Amino acid sequence: MPRITGIPTRDAGIVLRVLYWFSRKRFGAVMEPITVTAHHAKILRASLRHEVAVGRAAKKLPVSVRELAQYRVAQQVQCSWCVDFGTMLQRHEGLDIERLRKIDDYATAPEYTRPERLALAYADAMTSTPTTATDEQVAELVAEFGKDGVIELSYMIALENARGRFNSSLGIADQGFTSGDACKIPVPADAEVTRERA
Repeated sequence: MPRITGIPTRDAGIVLRVLYWFSRKRFGAVMEPITVTAHHAKILRASLRHEVAVGRAAKKLPVSVRELAQYRVAQQVQCSWCVDFGTMLQRHEGLDIERLRKIDDYATAPEYTRPERLALAYADAMTSTPTTATDEQVAELVAEFGKDGVIELSYMIALENARGRFNSSLGIADQGFTSGDACKIPVPADAEVTRERA
């Protein structure tokens, strides 16, 4: 249970109800961070506009690199909601989510490519406090992904830190996007979603 209870559908205004409907339709459940953030309508609107804009802009990196780096941050800051949701997103991208079991061994595990290892190490360096990223590390990333790719990677890692710390601080925990216990997120040929969160 979050430390600040989200606004339930019955108490939501028309705009918020539409947002909840869209979240259910797209992800199979009303995303709890939205229900909590809804207590501050202007922050919610700003956050959603930002997320949509970033989603449209972040197209330089391979999907696996971007998703793995964000997943690693979520794991490192212990945001169970982000880990749960990020796993579901990777599954929908057709990525191998079984290899996430070996993410702590990414430096040597054969399931990870060199570009993915570089991004994961950078996610660790950016997420540590204080950050430990080095000139050599950034130069190696530029050689692999280009300057625009490193800017995108840095931004996505920083953004996931913000998301994860927000959710963890407010006690927003996983909703079962990947477990099947809470809600089954449809992918092509899957059954209809049967659970609503809010």
